[in-house]
Amino acid sequence: MKLGTTILTTFHNILHTSPSGGGQGLRRSGQRLSLARLLLPALILGFTLYACDDYDTFTDDRSSTLTFSSDTIVFDTLIATIPSATQTLAVYNRGDKGLRISEVWLERGDDSRFRVNIDGQDLSQAYQRHAADFEVRRRDSIIVRIEVTLPESKTDDATAYADALHFRLESGVEQRVELLATALDGFFMRGVVITSDTTFSARRPIIVYDSLVVAPDVTLRLEAGTRLLFHEAAGLTVHGRLLATGTLEAPIVFRTDRTDHIFPYLPYDRLPSRWEGLRFTASSLGNDLNYVDIHGGNFGIICDSTGVSDPKLTLTNCRIYEVGGDGVRLTDCRSTISNSEIANTLGHTLCLVGGNHTITHCTLAQFYHLSYLRGYALYITNVSDGVYHPMTGATFDSCVITGYDEDVVQGDWIDVSGMSSDEAAAIGTPQDNFLFDHCFLATEIPTEGDYAARFVACIYDDPEAEITRDKHFTLIDTHAILYDFTPVEASPIRGTANPISRDLFPLDLRGRSRHTDEQPDAGAYEYVAVSDSLRSSRS
Repeated sequence: MKLGTTILTTFHNILHTSPSGGGQGLRRSGQRLSLARLLLPALILGFTLYACDDYDTFTDDRSSTLTFSSDTIVFDTLIATIPSATQTLAVYNRGDKGLRISEVWLERGDDSRFRVNIDGQDLSQAYQRHAADFEVRRRDSIIVRIEVTLPESKTDDATAYADALHFRLESGVEQRVELLATALDGFFMRGVVITSDTTFSARRPIIVYDSLVVAPDVTLRLEAGTRLLFHEAAGLTVHGRLLATGTLEAPIVFRTDRTDHIFPYLPYDRLPSRWEGLRFTASSLGNDLNYVDIHGGNFGIICDSTGVSDPKLTLTNCRIYEVGGDGVRLTDCRSTISNSEIANTLGHTLCLVGGNHTITHCTLAQFYHLSYLRGYALYITNVSDGVYHPMTGATFDSCVITGYDEDVVQGDWIDVSGMSSDEAAAIGTPQDNFLFDHCFLATEIPTEGDYAARFVACIYDDPEAEITRDKHFTLIDTHAILYDFTPVEASPIRGTANPISRDLFPLDLRGRSRHTDEQPDAGAYEYVAVSDSLRSSRS
């Protein structure tokens, strides 16, 4: 530091000393410049030494301490025996002089369940989980990686586990970061085929690897609050029957087994295509799901062709959302879907291929934002891959069917005009029976006679209206992937529903009364004032 200051002073004096004597001024000026060129490398060296000297300066002043990106690292609700994802802790020195960390250790020592790597050094390989001699240069930082695996507690309750990461500076100052984790014991199933009538309880989450299969003529019952967590590529295939009876307070949940976050504000649980989905094969009939939450799969529900003589699927008070394919795809079967939300799918939100269907007080919302190649909110057809599928009936009563695109209600009907008489006779009379009654629709307003008659007392979501489609609802947060499809006070969704349907479903999907005003709202959610909404909404 002194050498740099001395050379700087000398260089300044050489360049700025006034010449003595007129005739020799130019020569002396040249001499000064030559001397300056000779001293320039020394000047650079001096500054380099000065800089290095400053960068390598460390302090043991007790007022100089570390700061941390967080004072507590939390691992929330892990599954016991499954390693957590890695969390990162940044350790900063915001001062003008370096700090030496003489020792870092875990409070529980060798008994700790946490695994810590600090600046490339693994504490789990160190004696009693202690490591020594780290340096954090001025205005610099080091990185700490933290993981945890918790043992089974042999109970049905969540178990909390705490530890602390300690830092002792050269000055003797000690600082700490709290480490907290919570875990649940789970029931693990790997490639299980259920061959006799079985009931799953809600005691512990069920973690499914290599899929779960219900054999033909077998019934699987799920108690309220049951949680099925599926590993990547795992799903549920039902050849027999599924009876899932949740409640408003204790819904049944189908989701991924990942409990970590891709970003601090975004858990993997909110992303699509983390597992497969639910498939009901051709032999499966009489499936009944009430208060069931299905999200994050490659698809939601697929029902294979069965025929319309017997009910195949009944969905009541269900939510199916954020999936990487169709939300619900029903082929040649009989279904009833009521008081439910199907939303935000890369494929069609609801896809009906033939069959007979009754859909009442449902919200079909296509606001999937991860791709512009998303499907429609409703796709209804009697033909697939050139094969005719009779549509004996599809009634939509008091539903909201909307989304980002201008027209989210689409259909495709088989054309017999170009067929031979034998082909047309084999098909018979194509059926495209459908009816929309008291619905709120984002589609082209029908004007043709027979076609227009299929739309009764409907309100249309005008793309040119002052209130845009994503402003009809209480919350659409595409950043955090959080949605609340309760209509806002000014939305024309309000008062659109059929009063007769209100009597069939007096409570909405969140348990709020549809009798709070004269005319009920279309869709699965009834508008309420903010204070009432906060009291009655489900977390």
